[in-house]
Amino acid sequence: MNVAGPPPFAAGRRAPVMAAWGHVLTMSDEIGMFEHADLDTPRLEHGYCTDDVARLLIAIMREPAGGQRLYELSRVAFRFLDDAQGTSGRSRNRRSVGGRWHGRRGVEDCWGRSAWGFGTAARRAPDEWMRSGALSCFDRAAEQRSPHRRAMAFAGLGAAEVLAARIGHAPARRLLADAVVAIGAVGAEPSWPWPEPRLAYANAAIAECLIVAGALLERPGVLADGLLLLRWLLDRQTVDGHLSLVPVDGAGPGDVPPAFDQQPIEAAALADACARAAAVTGDPTWMVGVDMAIGWFTGDNDLGVPLFDPLTGGGCDGLTPSGVNRNQGAESTLALITTMQHDDAARRCSTERPTVDRRR
Repeated sequence: MNVAGPPPFAAGRRAPVMAAWGHVLTMSDEIGMFEHADLDTPRLEHGYCTDDVARLLIAIMREPAGGQRLYELSRVAFRFLDDAQGTSGRSRNRRSVGGRWHGRRGVEDCWGRSAWGFGTAARRAPDEWMRSGALSCFDRAAEQRSPHRRAMAFAGLGAAEVLAARIGHAPARRLLADAVVAIGAVGAEPSWPWPEPRLAYANAAIAECLIVAGALLERPGVLADGLLLLRWLLDRQTVDGHLSLVPVDGAGPGDVPPAFDQQPIEAAALADACARAAAVTGDPTWMVGVDMAIGWFTGDNDLGVPLFDPLTGGGCDGLTPSGVNRNQGAESTLALITTMQHDDAARRCSTERPTVDRRR
């Protein structure tokens, strides 16, 4: 059983991904990757954020065809996250052009995503210096706990990366176990099993954390809960055979899709979680969700329009009631990349999976 997710992705239809990496390089400098863009032009006045640079490091570590420029950018990303982290393991999130940090270090999403980035580099980095340095940074992060469910889920996914290479690593095992506690129990109401009164953002990361925790920690009940939540999420966000994502303001039990604005982060989180479910269970039908997430970017969505700019390589910032938000910021472009990195696996499985009922 492959409990830690797929290995670095094989090369295949690489054109959209490699074009998107070109936009990533345009959005980056010697400090990090700029958070926002005006169309395809970086908005320097908004600076950088640790959340995005952690996403960047994860995406590069997963990329099989990176080359020297992405390798150099991975060093930039690693230094950024190292600088963001204090000796206590907490992280700061905001940095302005020129490198000045703002705000105090904490245990919000930037801490969790940093732990995820460090864990990924500890497993996948090509050089021993980065693997060992990332593990040290992860261990510092793993001394902390967050009161925020998603921050703990992100950190738990980093712990899973560490455990994929070092199954007995005690700090990672404790952090992953505590992430399960932080996520909480599945609800008793079958129509709303979600452990929160409303869906928010990066929802599928919560299900993915339970799936991998259940597998790695040998807790079948936790694995079953994660798979149940992921199936429910996928079914709830499927309309007429395509994804209709939870909007940026979230969704509650009485809300009915479609709703806007829809964000690329939701498609990316679903792609990761469904690929994880397929790897853990050996069931290729989970790759339907990956294929649908890819389709959301390429035009199989509520408006029938793509969220990928073939001229710039950028991923567009969202799907609005009137069309696509053409700004191509860091989060959106990296969400496009990490989703499309699953493309080959999804296409392999598309020839062998049975037909499934996608109706809500």
